[in-house]
Amino acid sequence: MGVNTGQILANRAFLTPNLEACVGAGYRYTFKEVNARANRWASYLAANGLKRGDRIAVLAKNNEHATCTLYGAAKTGVITVLMNWRLTGTELSYILNDSGACLLVYDAEFASVVDQIRPLIPTTRFVRKGGQGTDPEFEAVLTEGSDDEPIYMGGGNDACIIMYTSGTTGKPKGAMISHNNTHWASLGLTHTLRWAHKDRYMLVAPLFHIGGLAPYFANVHVGATTVFMPDFDPVKVFQTMAEERINFLMTVPLMLQAMAMVPEAARPKLPHFRHFVCGAAPVPASLIRLYDQCGLKICQVYGATEYSGAITFWTHDMGLDKVATAGRPVFHGAVKVFAPGTAAELPRGEVGELCLFGPQVFLGYWNNPLATKQVLTDGCYRSGDLGKIDESGCVTVVDRLKDMIISGGENIYPAELETVIKAHPSVVEVAVTGKPSRKWGEVPVAFIVTKPTASVTEEEIMDLCRKDLAGFKCVKEVRFVQAIPKNATGKILKHELRGQLAE
Repeated sequence: MGVNTGQILANRAFLTPNLEACVGAGYRYTFKEVNARANRWASYLAANGLKRGDRIAVLAKNNEHATCTLYGAAKTGVITVLMNWRLTGTELSYILNDSGACLLVYDAEFASVVDQIRPLIPTTRFVRKGGQGTDPEFEAVLTEGSDDEPIYMGGGNDACIIMYTSGTTGKPKGAMISHNNTHWASLGLTHTLRWAHKDRYMLVAPLFHIGGLAPYFANVHVGATTVFMPDFDPVKVFQTMAEERINFLMTVPLMLQAMAMVPEAARPKLPHFRHFVCGAAPVPASLIRLYDQCGLKICQVYGATEYSGAITFWTHDMGLDKVATAGRPVFHGAVKVFAPGTAAELPRGEVGELCLFGPQVFLGYWNNPLATKQVLTDGCYRSGDLGKIDESGCVTVVDRLKDMIISGGENIYPAELETVIKAHPSVVEVAVTGKPSRKWGEVPVAFIVTKPTASVTEEEIMDLCRKDLAGFKCVKEVRFVQAIPKNATGKILKHELRGQLAE
């Protein structure tokens, strides 16, 4: 037994047909209209021979047609692969080949990259949103379909979505999220935060990330309005927050930092706004306090694609003394700390691997049983994150397990060093990784990008570390670089840095 994600939309449309569901450039749809559009898409898929378990892919910015595609597919048991539109043709080709997607829905602005990869992929059907071209146009396709509710196919523990992880250590892996996962992840959000019927939510975080998608599922569950923002512009975000009476939105720290630079005169009053939800990277306490002084609250979220979204939340009622933590687990979720490589639970306060439990745990990686076996054991997802839990139940994420440096038998967490080094006013970016050492096994090395006019020295950085850290933790070498290698989602590729050290 289980739910069908598409049926959740139908239920919401039945309960509140005339409630505004989706707002974007040139459209305002009610839940009744959104559900009818999803039904027409489901009708199109069925008419073209797609069946339960088939995969379709979406290459689109934040807009209603992307979510319409997903919900219509879910009703028919078809799996949706949401793709990062920042990826190159080579990267997109890999995902389409690995997933075996037989149909691709794409925004017209991505037509050139789609044309580039057509000969390289198994996809045989293409649907274009907007623009000109020979492929069927999305809105025209919908006019051919039926508004009638289809016979639901699949659901429960069937895969509903495949989201490809960033691939910082190799090829991206397709995380399979089930219909049940989307349901429980939605309940986790709405039962943990103030997330209510008739709220108004701005979707700024991209839908191809779980931090963008999971809130949309929650909005459909409770009957909240989603205002789509295809591109991030800090001034426009503030303007839209005021015009659309936004209550909350999901961001990443870089977005909040950019918004903090908007002159006060360009920031309208926001009488309806409650809080930002911020994740994808640790939120500096200084940023939370800065927004607090402006009367704007920030909630921190720690999440993972493999957990269908949020794992923990820090909220203001937990106290600013806990702001350096990731907060407490979401409703319906559980976090334990195991000794790495074992199932032995560690006492409160000890650092180990954060292991996650609950109905939000994903199904596994598409077409990759070995990778699945490495992270899933008896319903437990081994996150690969090092962390600890204090006596109040708050979780602190220390670092990635694979990034931990072992020097002379001592564990060194690069994130701790990076936090110290980032405090230097001339440092723009830093990444710390381990360099092989015959004497110590490994020693920490810092790669640093400085401001263009800065003249910071290696000795300054080492002095900064010695001031705040134990001697064994301090970096033993500093390399000043023009840029730090990252993947398409902005995650630092530490394996490339380690490769440079091995040369």
